[in-house]
Amino acid sequence: MRARGFAALMAGAVVVAGTVLAPAAASAAEKVVLSKGHTDAVDVHYEGGALSLKVHDDTVSPSVTRDPVDVTFQVLPDAAMAVPDDPRFAFLGPVGSQVWLLPMTQDPDLLWPGWNTTTLNSGVFAGDKVRLSLVDVQGPGNVTLFTQDAFGGPIIKFRGDDGLPDAIDVPVHTHAHSNWAFSALGSYTLKFQADATLTSGTTVSTGPVDYSFVVGELPGGGPEVGLSVSGMAEEYQPNDTVTLNAVQTPQTELDHYHWFSKCPGADDYTIISGEAGASYSFTATRELNACEYVAKLYDDDHEVVAASEPVTLWVAFPPEEPGTSQTITASIDETQGSLVISVNPDDRAVVLPPAQLGPAGDRWESNGELRPVTVTDTRAGQPGWSASGQVPADFTGPDAATFSAGYLGWTPQVLAQGSGQGVVAGPQVAPYVVGTGGGLGNSAVLGSAPGGAGRGTAQLGASLRLSVPTETAAGTYTATLTLTAI
Repeated sequence: MRARGFAALMAGAVVVAGTVLAPAAASAAEKVVLSKGHTDAVDVHYEGGALSLKVHDDTVSPSVTRDPVDVTFQVLPDAAMAVPDDPRFAFLGPVGSQVWLLPMTQDPDLLWPGWNTTTLNSGVFAGDKVRLSLVDVQGPGNVTLFTQDAFGGPIIKFRGDDGLPDAIDVPVHTHAHSNWAFSALGSYTLKFQADATLTSGTTVSTGPVDYSFVVGELPGGGPEVGLSVSGMAEEYQPNDTVTLNAVQTPQTELDHYHWFSKCPGADDYTIISGEAGASYSFTATRELNACEYVAKLYDDDHEVVAASEPVTLWVAFPPEEPGTSQTITASIDETQGSLVISVNPDDRAVVLPPAQLGPAGDRWESNGELRPVTVTDTRAGQPGWSASGQVPADFTGPDAATFSAGYLGWTPQVLAQGSGQGVVAGPQVAPYVVGTGGGLGNSAVLGSAPGGAGRGTAQLGASLRLSVPTETAAGTYTATLTLTAI
């Protein structure tokens, strides 16, 4: 077991999502186990007049949307850590006792679940918000979801041992993460529910939706690993690009594959040289028509752990055309493209005007403008995106003087976007105020685009507001704003 320090809790962002219930529960053997990587565990959707909760799974490529009933979230044994000697975190248990924690900042060796409302449209819900509730927890221990303020202090969102339901209001276009803490090993069922009031006054609700968590090893060592091949279309034109993906169920740490093919007239499958990853791409030709492809997964001893069922490639005959004509075929693979966030290297310094005494006489205040931020999405699949910013460290000034990054806030703006891109500005974040939190010491959404849109180039900006206590030492202070897009 890998030792983990409490520092893993000290930074990050908060998220919420939702899920649609299937008519019948999947058996344990049929469930997909998510144990590493990013997932919007509670992904809120509104379609056809109905509010629902889904699981958006980014642990596979391309990402998929699943029903919660089909998913088991695994908190791996490596998530274990000791409760720190800090009275602010006494709610986790006695000092030095063990908890299993999925941190709000991403750890590549653990699951990174969050909640998400970026698929929702503005103007549909009263106040442009939905209410997310944890209505019940069943399991061998306590469950707590909490974020942290600019000074590292906990902000509890949901807690299973002090009376449920617990509820928070989540603005639309929010993508956030929190710390998920479990006090004991074993299997848990968390019941989440989303509620909202439409602008017409009608109320909508998902009702309680079950989420299955396993803390530690899966019962019986976990289900057998299944392997399937996704990505094969019904038919290709000559020179189309074929991209096949090997999909494990449940997902494991194994990542060594071989791909095999068998074409008409061959007696057996032959290995495809140089292909040892989960994805295999090649060009469709008429000579490959009716060829079959399988993938095999291997363990560290190069023993076959799982093999897929064969998938068959069908390549169309080119149409008959006059001898003077030409056929030009272009294809755009929805798995290709990229999401890029950037700033002009020659226009990346923000200099705020000298701070002036605020109207109440208790704060030094200054206002300015963030330099333009460009987000370019060339992914044909249009999964949507969310761009966020955070000042992860204190402002530093003369003679080692500092003040908290939380004293800086912003009001995001969309400066420009392509037709139909659907980009919306993030919510206003006020500077930190004792007792209410706030500020850019925590991650905050600058702008986002919903799934099914977002492709193209958008330019984002924000009005900045600095508000620091009057006892702050005089001088020039600097800090770095970190921008990310997912």
